[in-house]
Amino acid sequence: MATGNSVADVSIVIPVYNEAENLEPLMAEIKSAVDALGCKYEVIFVDDKSTDDSLAVMRRLKAKYAEIVIVRHKENCGESAAQASGFQCAGGKVVITMDGDGQNDPADIPRFLANLADDVDCVCGVRQKREDDWVRRISSRIANWFRNFLTGDKITDAGCTYRAIRRSVLTEIMVFNGMHRFLPTILRFQRRNVIEIKVNHRPRRRGVSKYGIGNRMWRGILDCLALRWYKRRALPSARYYPPE
Repeated sequence: MATGNSVADVSIVIPVYNEAENLEPLMAEIKSAVDALGCKYEVIFVDDKSTDDSLAVMRRLKAKYAEIVIVRHKENCGESAAQASGFQCAGGKVVITMDGDGQNDPADIPRFLANLADDVDCVCGVRQKREDDWVRRISSRIANWFRNFLTGDKITDAGCTYRAIRRSVLTEIMVFNGMHRFLPTILRFQRRNVIEIKVNHRPRRRGVSKYGIGNRMWRGILDCLALRWYKRRALPSARYYPPE
């Protein structure tokens, strides 16, 4: 059940794990981008048991920005769990997911919302120019090919979790470790309309990346195999008339 701003039009969900240096500039950019739209919004920071000063920074920002909601995990659960917690607390009709490291550009938010037309359920970002080292870029291309081959899906950039999603379609999403990488595919298996747009990608200027080849490759392979099973068993989301 939503515990954030129930009158919000847009809920921006940001998982946070040890991103103390990035949160203040990120929030300032979000406010600048979304205030110009004139919509009601909330920014849900989900603290995944950070061990740095992230929580203190979030609390300081909350005193400054009324739009901020802080959700705290009692233990470190990972990005998928943090997104799921944000979804449960979101009050907006549209949920935007973005990273807390500053590599996603808040200036793209208006484009996400503009592309979420009446027949579109999810808009996924595709990083135009990867600001990562060559190892991460090549491994990402291989992973995307392998993932699409096994699942039968066609997602250009599964590693980009910058998305806009209708909250109404998130109620039937199964939560598992890795869900955040497969969310567009799961939605398509449920017969939802998912599209892609190109987005800006920025270099990480502060902090340290939490992901590498070692902690993603084998788990990603197992997840792909699990998604093949799910594709065969998935039911389309039921659309029904109002109760009489």
